[in-house]
Amino acid sequence: MNVLIVSQYFWPENFRINDLALALKERGHAVTVLTGTPNYPAGRFFEGHGWFSRTRETWNGVDIRRCPLIPRGRGGGLRLALNYISFALSASILGPWKCRGKFDAIFVHEPSPITVALPALLLRRLRGTPVLLWVLDLWPESVTAAGSVRSPFVLGLISQLVRFIYRRCDRVLVQSRGFIERVMAQGATTGQVRYFPSWAEAQFTEAAKIPLTITMPQGFRVVFAGNIGAAQNFEAILDAAELLREEKNIRWVIVGDGRMAAGVKQQVLARKLTDTVHLKGSHPLEMMPPLFAEADALLVTLKRDPIFALTIPGKIQSYLACGRPIVGMLDGEGASVLRESGAALVGPAGDAKALAENVLALYRKSNEERMRMGQSGREYYRQHFERDHLMTQLEQWFEEARGDKSPSP
Repeated sequence: MNVLIVSQYFWPENFRINDLALALKERGHAVTVLTGTPNYPAGRFFEGHGWFSRTRETWNGVDIRRCPLIPRGRGGGLRLALNYISFALSASILGPWKCRGKFDAIFVHEPSPITVALPALLLRRLRGTPVLLWVLDLWPESVTAAGSVRSPFVLGLISQLVRFIYRRCDRVLVQSRGFIERVMAQGATTGQVRYFPSWAEAQFTEAAKIPLTITMPQGFRVVFAGNIGAAQNFEAILDAAELLREEKNIRWVIVGDGRMAAGVKQQVLARKLTDTVHLKGSHPLEMMPPLFAEADALLVTLKRDPIFALTIPGKIQSYLACGRPIVGMLDGEGASVLRESGAALVGPAGDAKALAENVLALYRKSNEERMRMGQSGREYYRQHFERDHLMTQLEQWFEEARGDKSPSP
């Protein structure tokens, strides 16, 4: 099968779409990716990439076609809007020319923005190729929760755009069952919607076999890895660290970058938490499995908001696959998965006191008890999020969409 992936983000940016492309390639499919110039998360173009340089390259057999975009900068509202719109526009104009030939299916990766679907829908109109949209972020709910858009008029326009997109996709895949009701309320039909959760890259199941090059503090290491943004509620994480400041053997290790990283660093200094909170900066995905293997507990958090309660953070699958105990501070679908797994102690979103109590409770457990929690999580991962099973299901949906008559626009 000849598959076109449309994604604003792709290698060398770290997103799970990279692994999906490799998985399809390993299964014998031809894979082409229509994407933008890499600039996430730093907000500037990666070294060697520019507006009109390296617009076509090959990575592990995957053919990459890049379209210019305005880099996201520091992630402010206007700059993000320009970043989103510039990719949608340039990919719509250049996509039909860059992606000539016949494709059997178009797969759209949508962790935000929803506008990434527009070039794919144009290609569907021109070529008659079915489009499968993987919804990882609900719009307009996510922009409302992030506080980046408050105007009722603008939110109304975004809602209309979402309805336009959902109605014209052949399949709408959702990363959480909690999304189903919302996407159907925005125009998707029962026949379109499928549950397609995330998984962990293969190296996470063999985390202990990879050498670690990140210097770790001594003690009981509570590791957070990923985006440092408003959604992760770092204020509550630091509140919990303050509550446990006298437990000098408990160390909070933060690995990642994002819009709030500078503010978190300032808060660590202002609260005099440098003895127990360690900011390690951003590191490539390849360094995450051994980092997780060295953790005594892995931390996942989300702020309290109805939209985030519907979400399963992608790091949960990676955490479970590593077989380490987990501490959660989140609500809804993500919290339910963690509790069902038997691998985690979970408290409500935004509850710093509960987080501190759970970290302390996990610290006081024996190594054997923590090991059993990790093993339970790994087994749950194998049953619910195993990569090969999900890829087989995706192939079936590709064939299913190809066999259907395309819905009227």
